[in-house]
Amino acid sequence: MAIPDFQTIMLPLLEVARDGQEHYIHDAADKLSLNFKLTEEEKTKLLPSGQQPRFFNRVSWARTYLKKAGLIEYPKRGYFKITSRGEDILNSRPSRIDMKFLKQFPEYIEFKQTTRKNGGEEETEDIENELTPEEALEEAYQKIRDDLSIELLGYVVN
Repeated sequence: MAIPDFQTIMLPLLEVARDGQEHYIHDAADKLSLNFKLTEEEKTKLLPSGQQPRFFNRVSWARTYLKKAGLIEYPKRGYFKITSRGEDILNSRPSRIDMKFLKQFPEYIEFKQTTRKNGGEEETEDIENELTPEEALEEAYQKIRDDLSIELLGYVVN
């Protein structure tokens, strides 16, 4: 199986917290990697920056968005716990939790608006990005590098 995008990870991550206990993010990522049947290569594949495994990055961003919507909380550094809102959502048995789903929560909308005002990500109503913000930045950076290389090589050839 390919590494799931961070939105696909949201519901399974919330289900990890269903028991009401505090969960360490690294333990949750390990549990989810088994759930998604990831190979060792997929679990350890790094972002282009080489700074963090891609899967762990996506789990971390899923956790961030769930927190911004009030479905989980951070009781201490590196840990998360389900909230009563998160329990209510799981009890409603959603088939998927993604950014579109999270738009029903005022805290999430406020977070997205603040992010945009501060020069953050742009999101259209029709297209929900499957890349984490870090992946989108790295992809944009790589495109700029590639375009610049082509342009510079054009000057050398001419």
